[in-house]
Amino acid sequence: QVQLVESGGGLVQAGGSLRLSCAASGSSFSIRIMGWYRQAPGHQRELVARVYNGGSTNYADSVKGRFTISRDNAKNTVYLQMTSLKPEDTAVYYCNMWPPQHDAWGQGTQVTVSS
Repeated sequence: QVQLVESGGGLVQAGGSLRLSCAASGSSFSIRIMGWYRQAPGHQRELVARVYNGGSTNYADSVKGRFTISRDNAKNTVYLQMTSLKPEDTAVYYCNMWPPQHDAWGQGTQVTVSS
Protein backbone atom coordinates (compact mmCIF):
# COMPACT_ATOMS: atom_id res chain seq x y z
CA GLN A 1 0.00 0.00 0.00
CA VAL A 2 1.31 3.45 -0.91
CA GLN A 3 1.33 6.26 1.63
CA LEU A 4 1.52 9.83 0.39
CA VAL A 5 2.56 12.97 2.29
CA GLU A 6 2.09 16.38 0.69
CA SER A 7 3.97 19.53 1.68
CA GLY A 8 4.87 22.98 0.42
CA GLY A 9 1.57 24.81 0.55
CA GLY A 10 1.08 28.25 2.02
CA LEU A 11 -0.24 31.76 1.56
CA VAL A 12 0.94 33.65 -1.49
CA GLN A 13 -0.11 36.77 -3.36
CA ALA A 14 -1.61 36.57 -6.81
CA GLY A 15 1.14 36.22 -9.37
CA GLY A 16 3.39 34.37 -6.97
CA SER A 17 4.80 30.86 -7.03
CA LEU A 18 4.85 27.76 -4.86
CA ARG A 19 6.38 24.32 -5.20
CA LEU A 20 4.50 21.39 -3.76
CA SER A 21 6.11 18.05 -2.94
CA CYS A 22 4.60 14.63 -2.44
CA ALA A 23 6.68 11.92 -0.80
CA ALA A 24 5.53 8.38 -1.43
CA SER A 25 6.31 5.27 0.55
CA GLY A 26 5.70 1.75 -0.66
CA SER A 27 6.71 -0.20 -3.66
CA SER A 28 6.42 0.33 -7.38
CA PHE A 29 6.39 4.13 -7.29
CA SER A 30 8.37 4.40 -10.50
CA ILE A 31 5.80 2.53 -12.56
CA ARG A 32 2.78 4.40 -11.27
CA ILE A 33 1.06 7.29 -12.97
CA MET A 34 1.00 10.06 -10.37
CA GLY A 35 -1.34 13.01 -10.19
CA TRP A 36 -1.92 16.22 -8.33
CA TYR A 37 -5.51 17.00 -7.43
CA ARG A 38 -7.18 19.92 -5.69
CA GLN A 39 -10.40 20.61 -3.89
CA ALA A 40 -11.72 24.09 -3.30
CA PRO A 41 -14.49 24.80 -0.79
CA GLY A 42 -17.85 23.82 -2.22
CA HIS A 43 -16.29 22.09 -5.21
CA GLN A 44 -15.50 18.52 -6.13
CA ARG A 45 -11.93 17.30 -6.13
CA GLU A 46 -10.40 17.70 -9.57
CA LEU A 47 -7.33 16.43 -11.34
CA VAL A 48 -4.83 19.23 -11.94
CA ALA A 49 -1.95 17.39 -13.58
CA ARG A 50 -0.54 13.91 -14.01
CA VAL A 51 2.84 12.51 -14.88
CA TYR A 52 3.40 9.12 -16.45
CA ASN A 53 6.19 6.78 -15.49
CA GLY A 54 8.11 7.85 -18.61
CA GLY A 55 7.79 11.52 -17.73
CA SER A 56 5.09 12.67 -20.12
CA THR A 57 2.51 14.98 -18.61
CA ASN A 58 -1.09 16.17 -18.88
CA TYR A 59 -2.67 19.30 -17.41
CA ALA A 60 -6.10 20.68 -16.77
CA ASP A 61 -6.85 23.59 -19.07
CA SER A 62 -7.13 25.93 -16.08
CA VAL A 63 -3.46 25.44 -15.14
CA LYS A 64 -1.84 24.75 -18.49
CA GLY A 65 1.18 26.97 -19.00
CA ARG A 66 1.37 27.91 -15.32
CA PHE A 67 1.88 24.62 -13.49
CA THR A 68 4.54 21.98 -14.07
CA ILE A 69 4.39 18.45 -12.68
CA SER A 70 7.55 16.38 -12.38
CA ARG A 71 8.81 13.32 -10.60
CA ASP A 72 12.02 11.99 -9.11
CA ASN A 73 11.75 8.21 -9.02
CA ALA A 74 15.01 7.89 -7.07
CA LYS A 75 13.41 9.91 -4.26
CA ASN A 76 9.87 8.52 -4.65
CA THR A 77 8.69 12.11 -4.93
CA VAL A 78 6.41 14.02 -7.26
CA TYR A 79 6.42 17.81 -7.49
CA LEU A 80 4.06 20.53 -8.64
CA GLN A 81 5.66 23.85 -9.53
CA MET A 82 2.98 26.52 -9.58
CA THR A 83 3.59 29.95 -11.08
CA SER A 84 1.40 32.95 -11.89
CA LEU A 85 -0.95 31.86 -9.15
CA LYS A 86 -4.51 33.18 -9.15
CA PRO A 87 -7.05 33.46 -6.33
CA GLU A 88 -9.07 30.70 -8.03
CA ASP A 89 -6.12 28.33 -7.46
CA THR A 90 -6.93 28.44 -3.74
CA ALA A 91 -7.63 24.88 -2.61
CA VAL A 92 -6.30 21.90 -0.71
CA TYR A 93 -3.88 20.09 -2.99
CA TYR A 94 -3.45 16.32 -2.87
CA CYS A 95 -1.36 13.81 -4.69
CA ASN A 96 -2.47 10.31 -5.55
CA MET A 97 -2.06 7.74 -8.25
CA TRP A 98 -4.07 8.02 -11.42
CA PRO A 99 -6.68 6.65 -11.34
CA PRO A 100 -6.74 7.62 -7.66
CA GLN A 101 -6.73 4.95 -4.99
CA HIS A 102 -9.40 5.62 -2.39
CA ASP A 103 -7.25 4.52 0.54
CA ALA A 104 -4.19 6.53 -0.55
CA TRP A 105 -5.53 10.05 -0.02
CA GLY A 106 -3.36 12.00 2.41
CA GLN A 107 -4.08 15.15 4.37
CA GLY A 108 -3.24 17.43 1.49
CA THR A 109 -1.56 20.82 1.66
CA GLN A 110 -3.44 24.11 1.71
CA VAL A 111 -2.69 26.69 -0.96
CA THR A 112 -4.20 30.13 -0.47
CA VAL A 113 -3.76 32.85 -3.09
CA SER A 114 -4.68 36.36 -2.04
CA SER A 115 -5.75 39.00 -4.52
